[in-house]
Formats: sequence, structure tokens, C-alpha cells
Amino acid sequence: MQSYQLDEIDRKILGLLVKNARMPFLEIARECGVSGAAIHQRVRKLEVNEVITGSRLLVKPQALGLNVCAFISVSLSEANKYPEVIEAFRRIPEIVECHFVTGRYTLLVKLYCYDNDHLMEVLMNTIQKIQYVQSTETQISLENAIERQVWVKERKGAVKE
Repeated sequence: MQSYQLDEIDRKILGLLVKNARMPFLEIARECGVSGAAIHQRVRKLEVNEVITGSRLLVKPQALGLNVCAFISVSLSEANKYPEVIEAFRRIPEIVECHFVTGRYTLLVKLYCYDNDHLMEVLMNTIQKIQYVQSTETQISLENAIERQVWVKERKGAVKE
């Protein structure tokens, strides 16, 4: 991906779409003071340049009975086996995020389960049995106090490269 420079209109478009991904392009055009066609072109350019990487429908996990959110820190027996472990994690539907992190552990995994028994099943009979997973430490989320998309600020007077 090449470097793509956002201008003020791009930032405004992104800010509006982050707040409401279903906002009509004509309404965005009015907010930005440009034509609807210009918004279509700019959004397409943002997609082509991978600034916008997609859109998705968000489902509240509890609506599906997924009442336990947990974070599992994972240390590996061999650090260079990271790709194999990630590939194994991709096959576990309960895992919704996996991050390569600094510190004592190698990976931080976020997952949703129906209850604590389900979590224990996934942890002991799936995750801990993956080759190269040396140890895990689990934290259960009691409440998700903040959940939002990345913020987009308009940068007045930003220097263009």
C-alpha cells in the first residue's frame, strides 16, 4: 500500500462515516460542501488506497447468548512458530481478535463464549492443545465500558508531505 495523504474533506468524510456508516452520500456531500459525485469518488479512492478497509454489521454478542468475553494472554514455546499458531487460532470461531504484543506474552486473544464452562472447554481442549502454545493467562471482562471505532480528527493546518 502506498502512502495516501488525507485532506480535510477526506477526514470529514471519514469522521461522518465512523459515526454513522449508513449515512447517505448526499447528506455527507451537504456536510462537506461538495457534490454527491465528489463524495462517491473520494470514498472509492479511500477504499482503493485501503484507508477504508470495509464495512460490517455489528452484532451484540449477548443477543446470541455469548455472555462471557475473555482475554487470553498466550506465550509460545518457539517464537518463530507464530504463523502456525495464528493459523490454528483462525479455525476457532470463538476468537474474534488476536494481537501480537510486547511484554511477557506473545499474543493477546479476545474471545466470546456462552458461559464459563464453554470458556474452559475452549481454553483447555482447544487453545492449550495447540502445538507451540506454552502457557496462557485468562482475564474475564466484567463490562465493556467503551467500544467505538477509531477516532478521526480534522487536522487544521496539517502539514502535507
